[in-house]
Amino acid sequence: KRTIRGNFEKSPFPDAPIVPFGRPVHDRLRLEVARGCTRGCRFCQAGMIYRPVRERSMEKLLSMAEKSLTATGYEDISLLSLSTGDYSCLSPLIQQLLTRYAKRHVAVSLPSFRAGTLGPELMRLIQQVRKTGFTIAPEAGSQRLRDIINKNISDDDIFDTVQQVFGLGWTLIKLYFMVGLPFETREDLQGIVDMVKVLRKIKNPERRRRKINVSMTTFIPKPHVPFQWEGQISLDESREKISWLRHHLTARDIHCKWQQPEVSLLEGLFSRGDRQLSRLLVLAHKKGCRFDGWSDKFNYPLWKDAFYDEGVDVNFYTTRPRELGEPLPWDHIDIGVSKDFLQDEWLKARQQELTPDCRNGACNDCGVCDFKRIQPEVYQPCDEAHLINGENTEAKNEAHVVEVSWSKTGQARYFGHLELMQSFFRAIFRAEIPIRFSEGFHPKPRISFEDPLPLGIESLDEKLWLTVSKRVEPGKVINGLNKFLPHGLGVNDCRLVSPESMTEKPATVFYKVNLPAGFFDADRLNGFHDAKEFIFSRKNRKGKLKIIDLKDMITQMNLDALNCLTMTIRLESGKTVRPYDVMTCVFGLSENEARQARVVKMVAGAAEIKMLEKS
Repeated sequence: KRTIRGNFEKSPFPDAPIVPFGRPVHDRLRLEVARGCTRGCRFCQAGMIYRPVRERSMEKLLSMAEKSLTATGYEDISLLSLSTGDYSCLSPLIQQLLTRYAKRHVAVSLPSFRAGTLGPELMRLIQQVRKTGFTIAPEAGSQRLRDIINKNISDDDIFDTVQQVFGLGWTLIKLYFMVGLPFETREDLQGIVDMVKVLRKIKNPERRRRKINVSMTTFIPKPHVPFQWEGQISLDESREKISWLRHHLTARDIHCKWQQPEVSLLEGLFSRGDRQLSRLLVLAHKKGCRFDGWSDKFNYPLWKDAFYDEGVDVNFYTTRPRELGEPLPWDHIDIGVSKDFLQDEWLKARQQELTPDCRNGACNDCGVCDFKRIQPEVYQPCDEAHLINGENTEAKNEAHVVEVSWSKTGQARYFGHLELMQSFFRAIFRAEIPIRFSEGFHPKPRISFEDPLPLGIESLDEKLWLTVSKRVEPGKVINGLNKFLPHGLGVNDCRLVSPESMTEKPATVFYKVNLPAGFFDADRLNGFHDAKEFIFSRKNRKGKLKIIDLKDMITQMNLDALNCLTMTIRLESGKTVRPYDVMTCVFGLSENEARQARVVKMVAGAAEIKMLEKS
């Protein structure tokens, strides 16, 4: 029996999540504004098994955002739920988030929207955040089929929403459709084509080029939904319908994406399969079916072999309709929604009869609520007089440049430059350093780094420059950043400087190289010193051959021990020489041998060498 959380407002929330140093998918603060959805789409499993709808209050969400942003340093907030556009306090919540965190330029992202739920006021608010595309899910191309699936939106809702979106400056619309829905006809597929062609004719005020992405997937019957008794279309039908849509949606500003029909077939197989499929899963794994979610790894012929060897009739589980009285493999699982309700919805679909949302209306008697502990929780927007006002603008008349000296040692040498920048961004926000932002459509923190440090190379003296909106104490910057930077990254010094110093670059750089195994050939080093020129060549990213005389670039190179090398390399625009280049070209080491060396960049001073010896 499914457990349902009552009083969602008091449900615990992880307001100090672990912040990764790399860039995972969905690298942002995620606030769950509501749980459950009662729109009642007859194909949607989540809309059935997560009932009833339970919202968090706006005050609770603002408190959660404040704690979490302070703890993580995230610069993006995603407002999540099954139907975020239905959240009762969405407009004032977004307004408050934008107002409170305007100085930090925190972006607010939202998932796909239901057409008809967004008014002009809410769209203008969304327009203020960093936007790329706007996602709408009509699901079907005709009103008849949308009524069958209980997707209670009209053609006018879709048209008006897209017109408003383009009118407010968006240039990309994403539309989601399914093929193979119950009672689908060719006219319904033609409806998708007609709808997209009408929408692409909508002009935006600035006449900028706009684009429509059309995403297509095959309908898959899921357990615990009214359509759990329906059959899935065959693999050949799925291929034919997606191919037909692609052929009829070929305009330059329309881009089609689709899920492989073979993947949909497997999803349908395991969605409604029984325990007999466990042996199939093990056999397919033994045959090499792994990482099937990646298209380059998906190997459907191996699955076909597994079907044959295990004697699995795929059509028995996928294309075959179920009888209403037939025992189903998941009948022993009680999700709260009664089977009688699902059967009533299945019959309503055949009559094209809609079921209204019970969020604010009469109960539809699905069986979930007891109206004591479990019932819908919907909040009214707060009184604006009680909302906290924030400052939307920075002090434009004040800017200071802070020079930060930092080191990168140990395991931190494997951070790429983008990961390293992200680590500093997060540490700056968490340390509450008043960083200024660039102007424009995508404001960025005004941080300038020296030339990127190559992957795998350590350094004891790197520089970056922060532009801040008010004077800061260097000691607080050092302590604040060191508190939140990952192990191996550390701030050594900090001082206020003039903006002109940001363009100053050293003329040379000093490296110390240690080989963990092997040695540097002294005869090769002597040969380098005696040569009048020592040519090194490599291809750049464009494939053009670059020829460099190492004698011009290396001003000093000595062996402190058989496995310890020091060198000073000139920095010259258009010419780049790395220690790995010297090890392979001068000393004849292989690429793998050179990459095993410990390479440390530093200024050639006694203090830095002592620091290196300690580390």
